[in-house]
Parts: sequence; structure tokens; C-alpha cells
Amino acid sequence: MRKYHCILISRILFVLVIMLGLGACASNNLRKSEFAPPVYEVSPPPPTINGSIYSSNYKMSLFSDIKANQVGDLLTIILVEETTASKSADISADKDTSISIANPTILGRAISFGSRTLETGIEGSSQFDGSGSANQSNSLDGSVSVIVEQVLSNGNLRVRGQKLISINQGDEFVRVTGLVRPEDIRGDNTVLSTQIADAHFSYGGRGVIADSNSMGWLARFFNSPYWPL
Repeated sequence: MRKYHCILISRILFVLVIMLGLGACASNNLRKSEFAPPVYEVSPPPPTINGSIYSSNYKMSLFSDIKANQVGDLLTIILVEETTASKSADISADKDTSISIANPTILGRAISFGSRTLETGIEGSSQFDGSGSANQSNSLDGSVSVIVEQVLSNGNLRVRGQKLISINQGDEFVRVTGLVRPEDIRGDNTVLSTQIADAHFSYGGRGVIADSNSMGWLARFFNSPYWPL
């Protein structure tokens, strides 16, 4: 029996080590491929044409601002996100039930068993009071440069990008994807995050501070819906 317990404990420890190792590998990989810039084929440089100031082989705009307008161009997103949510609910329910059954009679005579009769009465009441509230506020300021990965038929730009920052004992990342209208791009080649459609912003990190603010896997299990208590 003691040998069986030792084998069981060793297997449990082995599973825990594997789970911790997988969690460490997942947390170390901050760079995600879906946010990485697309890879373009390197095209040879255009031939030099002497004897003319203008060359059709080079893109040149004399009367417009330098803005992102084609695949591979850079665009700076100014993050000005602020969200506030508040929700409250109060519930109150009362229910009273009363049932009375008279003593039956047969041939004009009440049925009785000595001093006892069949007269019955049932009364019940229930009451429920519940209340709940939730408040949440978030803000995200800063900037991140993204790359145009697609130009739609109507001229809108699909952009994506990420920024990784290593500060002291932690790493932080900001990821952005969405659709941008060329009309919303300002003269300095920036656009506000509030003007991005289908926007997806991710902010997170790893390190000492991030680990201290995260719940352990065992605590998450006890606080999950799978725990019966």
C-alpha cells in the first residue's frame, strides 16, 4: 500500500511539473505571428534613367502629405482609449400560499376518528432579496506604429502591429489591429484609436509585477465553475 501511494504521488508531481513547464513556455512567447508584419518579396531596384527629372519608376507626390496609402506603409496609432461601465440590479420576490381542506361528510355525518378529523390546512411563504453591482474603468494612452497589410476596394486600410517593451524586471506588449479610413489619417501620418473600425487592442506583459497580479492555477481552479462548492 505504501508503495502504491509513492507511485501515485510521483505521478501527480510529474503532471504538475509538466503543467508548470507548459505555462512558462506560453508566458515566455510574447510575440505572436498574427501581429507580426507581413513578409514581402525583395524586388530589384528600378533601372536608372538619366536625362529626366521625373521618373515613372519612383513614387513621387508633389501636392499631398506623406500618408500611408498602400501595403507596407507605416502608420502611427495614437491610443486614447477610455472605457467606463457601471451596472446594478435589485431583485425582490415574495410568495404566500394557503390551502384549506374542510372535513368531509358522508351521508350528512362528519368523518372523525375520536377527537381527530380529516380537516387539513397548509400555509407557506417564501421571500427572496438579491442585489448586485459592478463598476469598471479602463484607460490606455500612448502610441504604436503599425503596418498596412491590405488595401480594400473602397480604399480603407487594414493595419496591424505590435510593440514589445522590456522595463526593469518585466516585459510589456501592445497589439493593435483594425480598419482605417484614409480621410481620418492626419497630416503627420497618425490616426486616433477612436477612429479605427473593427479595432482590437491588447495590452499585457510578464515579469515580477505581472506574476504578482495574476492568480495561480490552483486558486483559479477553486474559483472556477467546475469547483462544486
